[in-house]
Amino acid sequence: MIDDSVMVISGKETEKEQITKAIKDLWELLTEDQRTFLLENSSLEIFKKNEFIYHEKSTPEYLFCLAKGKVKIFKEGIGGRQQIVRMAKPEGFFGYRAGFVSDQYSTSASAFDVATVCQIPLTIIKTIIKENSDVAIYFIKQLAGLLGRADEQTVNLTQKHIRGRLAEALLRLKSKYGIEDDGKTLAISLSREDLANLSNMTTSNAIRTLSAFATEDLIAIDGKKIKLLEEEKLHKISKNG
Repeated sequence: MIDDSVMVISGKETEKEQITKAIKDLWELLTEDQRTFLLENSSLEIFKKNEFIYHEKSTPEYLFCLAKGKVKIFKEGIGGRQQIVRMAKPEGFFGYRAGFVSDQYSTSASAFDVATVCQIPLTIIKTIIKENSDVAIYFIKQLAGLLGRADEQTVNLTQKHIRGRLAEALLRLKSKYGIEDDGKTLAISLSREDLANLSNMTTSNAIRTLSAFATEDLIAIDGKKIKLLEEEKLHKISKNG
């Protein structure tokens, strides 16, 4: 018979291990006291597919880090159409910019599929930042990187033609989530609507462009699964717009 108390302790240790792994880059910058402080106040939450993690115009309470799964960050546009701003990177932080400037969220985030998310109260991370300049510099670098990528994405989505935008989106998904064991299939399944929202085009245009890529043997399509057959050619299409 297994002692219930042992099971509880084991469960807590598993959660702590998951949190430590998810925030490993930040973890290395913390003192022992700060590590204890952070773990005592952090939690892991599991979000179902399409469940909101935070809503646009709500008040930030947490710094989020994706431990497992996939999360999309998006903004509601005209007519309720979603514009996917980015997909959260595994073991990457998200949803903290607004909290750092005491503003409301300008985007929403939801689980793309079942997602395990580490939640650190903003009050806790702000306390650590005041004590540890290395942590402050870490988040400055994170925000600077996001700003640079946002500037690049703005230009790409407004100046590239449909083919260039779709090719870029496919390559970006590979870079962020990787590929399956066959070395070609994207390790994420997207609806045509989500792919369109990520590429700033209509769903019908996304479907036609995907079909054209398949006809040209650049990709292979199996339902929501997409296999990249000619990655070098996709890079050229993305670069030339």
